[in-house]
Amino acid sequence: MSPSSPDAGYRGPLFDPVFGADELGVALSDRAWIGALLDVEVALTRAAAALGRVENTHADAVATAATSLAEELDPADLGRRSAAGGNGVIPLVSLLRERADAPARAVHVGATSQDVLDTALMLLARRAGGIALANLRSAADGAARLAATHRETPMVARTLGQQALPTTFGALAAGWLLSLDDAATELDRILSALPAQYGGAAGTLAAVHPDGFAFADTVADLLGLARPVAPWHTARTPITTLASTLGVAAGAVAKPATDVVLMASTEFGEVSEDAPGGSSAMPHKRNPVAAITARAAARRVPGLVSTILSSTDHEFQRAAGAWHAEWETLADILRLTGGAAHQLSTSLNGLHVHADALDRNLALTGGAILAEKVTAALAEHTDDARSIVTDAAVAGRSLDEDPAITAHLDPQDVRELLDPTRYLGHATDIVDRVLARHDSTNRTTGDAR
Repeated sequence: MSPSSPDAGYRGPLFDPVFGADELGVALSDRAWIGALLDVEVALTRAAAALGRVENTHADAVATAATSLAEELDPADLGRRSAAGGNGVIPLVSLLRERADAPARAVHVGATSQDVLDTALMLLARRAGGIALANLRSAADGAARLAATHRETPMVARTLGQQALPTTFGALAAGWLLSLDDAATELDRILSALPAQYGGAAGTLAAVHPDGFAFADTVADLLGLARPVAPWHTARTPITTLASTLGVAAGAVAKPATDVVLMASTEFGEVSEDAPGGSSAMPHKRNPVAAITARAAARRVPGLVSTILSSTDHEFQRAAGAWHAEWETLADILRLTGGAAHQLSTSLNGLHVHADALDRNLALTGGAILAEKVTAALAEHTDDARSIVTDAAVAGRSLDEDPAITAHLDPQDVRELLDPTRYLGHATDIVDRVLARHDSTNRTTGDAR
């Protein structure tokens, strides 16, 4: 087992499965952290060997020691050892030096604790972010299926909580897809650019001069991370950009989850999930649990992103506190965003759309949502068109039966004006454009993978 292999005995916390974070819980667990830290230490020694600063046999010995340490080290014990120095790298390096059949100088070559912690965090972000990205793409595929299937299925659009004009369910789902694809594309870009960190004690690479940049590049290459332009100990854009991108992704998840929750309500009855949840007290309940938990996880993300953004004021060459505030916060953002995307994928890929309920709700106003069309037609005959139609709509009278309207317009013509399928604008075209981009994006990402 490599240092980064997850603990086979890991059991997720109580709430990880509820919020879709089973896999992410493992990828971001304490043992995953230890594995990532040790991966970085092994890379440091192998980079030193590649540049002739230690022997290859020393690198092999450190790698062997790291593997055994990853299997045996108790995270709680490392946590207790970490308290005195304020981070887990200090005691981990001591343990690795004790165990490795190599000189002490072959471990942690030219590095500082922040180099190892930052790079380990980037490794974890790359791995966990990949899971979150796959979940986002799966949710997008679910939205695409709904958009294509219900391209022409009419429903009422709602603005400011009120019925507005006709649209299609496909156009609604296309809006979900648009944001999910945007979020996935940007997250993919950000994950591929996550850099290694290597600067040494004060960010000058002095301990490995004149090989500093070559050393940093070698570490990045060994770990599959981007090569850093320079040490970024207090230039935290890799952290803030990732957190912000995940925040946008969480928002892209929250929107469709919210729509599903509302449309699944008893009064609307327009959608239902494939495996709705029940209630401990009310047998009749069929709760859209996947959408509910997606929404819940996503709602926690903006506050955590705010914590990251408010911790960018890293003073001088290493921050006292602002740096420390990032570790768990970014991991929580990854877990929550990826979990929310997982739950939304579950919801959308098993969503049932009830066209009869959509039709019922579309007819709820008796055609009043298309009153503007009747007003326009009536205005050709009388200057009082707006007040006539407004009076009929407010009184709840059917526009095709109102005498003030039918005095000027044939009732059959009014009924045709009130046909929602005749006033969908570019709804189906919107679906087609969004689906075309989704298909193009999938082909591009498929080729890249």
